Amino acid sequence: MKKVVNLSLTPQGFIPTFHQDIRACIVDLDGTLIDTLGDFEVALNSMLAELKRPPVSAADIGRWVGKGSEHLIKTVLESSTSGANILDSAAVEELMPAAWRHYQASYLRINGQHSTVFPGAQEGLAALKARGYPLACLTNKPRDFAIPLLEAKGLSGYFSYVFGGDSFARKKPDPLPLIETCKALAVAPHQTLMIGDSANDAQAARAAGCPVVLTTYGYNHGEPIQAVDADGFVNSLADIVAWLDAK
Repeated sequence: MKKVVNLSLTPQGFIPTFHQDIRACIVDLDGTLIDTLGDFEVALNSMLAELKRPPVSAADIGRWVGKGSEHLIKTVLESSTSGANILDSAAVEELMPAAWRHYQASYLRINGQHSTVFPGAQEGLAALKARGYPLACLTNKPRDFAIPLLEAKGLSGYFSYVFGGDSFARKKPDPLPLIETCKALAVAPHQTLMIGDSANDAQAARAAGCPVVLTTYGYNHGEPIQAVDADGFVNSLADIVAWLDAK
């Protein structure tokens, strides 16, 4: 049976041996650093109103976030129904250009206005940076959305690099974004800790050869986070600092 590591118990509790080799960290954005469901809800429902489609709930959006904007918009269009007003796959594809245009305009207009930094996130980033760990933010959100959001929340200065879902040929859970981010950081994957909130982050990390720690407060497509194959789980990013300090 796989031993689950609760990093909030360390350094007194079990400490994985891999933590002794960590030289850099890759950090996810939505659900890990910032609670962005409010932004998604406003932007997506504005898009749906423009398309004369019924709105969707924040609870549903929380299950759909994490696989990139294109996937999110398609899922929203497929799920936004009223009575018999259901879109088939062909109708969804036909609406995608207009949907993306409305969504992009709406999201950029309200980016960060309905979102909040998770407790301990900024403190954790500051402590990691102070200890000399190079940091990169890697998200499936478009880079043009991610950078203004990090700036608005006062987090952009902690990162040497910010990569989005459009920065590479493929998105998480494909390992390519992590491998390329490790190259940018000039640190080997096995020495780079992935910090995220979902199975997407964990699957990408496992395939790339990175150790991975997940937050307990993120989205994870509505599924229990403790069921995901990860090296540890934290209630706050600040917990990771104490754990790394113990090496």
